[in-house]
Amino acid sequence: MVAWIAEVVDQGIRRPGYPADEWVERWGAERFTEIGLRDVRLEPVETTCWLPRAHATLRVWPAGRPEAAVDFTGLALPFTAPTEGTEGTLAAMAGESDVSGRFAVQEITLTTIPQAHMATKATASYDPEGAFADSFQTLPLDLVNGLGFDAAIAAGATAYVGLLTGAPWETHDYYWPYDATARPIPGLWLSPSDGRRLLELMAAGEHEARIVSDAEIVQRTTHNVIGTLPGASDHWVVVATHHDAPWASAVEDGSGIALVLAQAKLWASVPAEQRPHNLMFLLTTGHMARAAGTEAFVRDHADLLPELVLELHLEHAARRCVVQDGALVPTADPETRWWFTTRSPELEKNVLDALQGEDVGRSWILPPTALGPMPLTDGAFFHPAGVPLVQFITLPMYLFDPADTMDKVHEASLEPLTRAVARIVQGTEGVKPDGFRPAD
Repeated sequence: MVAWIAEVVDQGIRRPGYPADEWVERWGAERFTEIGLRDVRLEPVETTCWLPRAHATLRVWPAGRPEAAVDFTGLALPFTAPTEGTEGTLAAMAGESDVSGRFAVQEITLTTIPQAHMATKATASYDPEGAFADSFQTLPLDLVNGLGFDAAIAAGATAYVGLLTGAPWETHDYYWPYDATARPIPGLWLSPSDGRRLLELMAAGEHEARIVSDAEIVQRTTHNVIGTLPGASDHWVVVATHHDAPWASAVEDGSGIALVLAQAKLWASVPAEQRPHNLMFLLTTGHMARAAGTEAFVRDHADLLPELVLELHLEHAARRCVVQDGALVPTADPETRWWFTTRSPELEKNVLDALQGEDVGRSWILPPTALGPMPLTDGAFFHPAGVPLVQFITLPMYLFDPADTMDKVHEASLEPLTRAVARIVQGTEGVKPDGFRPAD
């Protein structure tokens, strides 16, 4: 499994429409065929792709004194407008400040949540170490200001400058947003140190700026990768993840690809009559474009959905990191695991039994809507379609950063996770498509 992840990571940045992701589509189909899956195919999906040609730049100078300019380099916000040079006056987004006709400048802080808060959302947990007691988790999101760029657009700003001053390590490569929504103004992220420097300049008086962002938003045909195995019933279980990523990304989602391939290899090794249902293995495209592949699959396979006993989504076998001296340091521990599970007592028991049986600790079992209208996963679109689901995900703070390298994969989790998921699949034996669907 580690070798699979490494081979995927070695291809480079794997965003939708990039050569590395096209390679992984073909490679995934080859692995499915090699494992022995049937009806292996690539299903086309029209996907909105964001293709930057270079990092964005920001030149800042005191009003009326362009000779005193200071230059910054950052990451252009995905899906924001390219520009050969837009100029304006900087204005902080705070309180009653007016950013109309100006560059909106906003500080971003990654949200830290106490596990005690997650306890109020969960239906069950498995934490034999007691790791959740009085502990916290830093998410890769600012849940308060994370959509500040949209607020800036609504307020009439002409550009957006996001300062990652609340990120605990030094980076400007924050791949967010990835909702494939084209925004009409340019924007960029600056690192914590550059953000603080810019704030110091602004505190000394009015400053003007010029932003350059070289990128394009295009439509490309990308592909979902599908393979199947016959089983003991006419019904189906789907095991899925996404194959694209913000960067070369070992955890997001090289590890998910490996988890799906492991399930395919395991179930291909047993006779059809020992598989509880027909099995479909799915690697979706366009996660970094608002889960375009999952949305397309749900739309294009509407006739299959009533026959689904369960949809399993597997994302991110992540290692927990701490920050020391401004750098990310991997620990020996896994990141907190979230299992979004349809509210069915039988299914929730199935999941908890599997986690306990394979000692997959630091796990919360959560309702699909525990943290929003849909699960925070690539498989979210299965939920409003009424499909029973178990969707595994972790959200380490480095998830959208190129720091997501091979050392961030929690290798010790790969086999226990695989065995636990196989138990969940086996636990669907004899269940009909309506067996795990809530009565309401």
